[in-house]
Amino acid sequence: MANQKILEAKAKIVDEIKNVASDNASFILFDYRGLTAEETTSLRKLLRENESSYKVWKNRLTKRALDSLNYNLDDCLAGPSAIAYSKDAIAPIKALSNFAKEHPALEIKGGIIDGNVASLDEIKALSTIPSREGLLTMLAGGLMGPVRDLSIALNLLCEQKSE
Repeated sequence: MANQKILEAKAKIVDEIKNVASDNASFILFDYRGLTAEETTSLRKLLRENESSYKVWKNRLTKRALDSLNYNLDDCLAGPSAIAYSKDAIAPIKALSNFAKEHPALEIKGGIIDGNVASLDEIKALSTIPSREGLLTMLAGGLMGPVRDLSIALNLLCEQKSE
């Protein structure tokens, strides 16, 4: 039978995983096998730059935590799994997707986004969304079009009246 201290330590880890899964907008599981220590370090740095974190827990403890939160990610917990999480739903997805383009050993498995289990296809779709800055630029460009057209029309009207 397991030692009481070991059981308490495992219960703390399960509670930590539950807190991470419920307190963050994204909780993405990925396979890191095949990455070198240097590549793992650069991945951690990239995630930190995107206000995300990266942690590896035992799959069995992760499964217990997710089961208690009523999330079924059993298919994602096959083999070694690492977890990237963030308050921003898109940041870790974009960081992992961009890193995976250069390092094919990294494989995204699935995850939880805004409280809903997300499939690999949903995560891939979210990874193609432009960044916040890109979306704001597109919005500004869209708003500038009608203003530009109005200024041209007013200028033409002014020139016509002055003739």
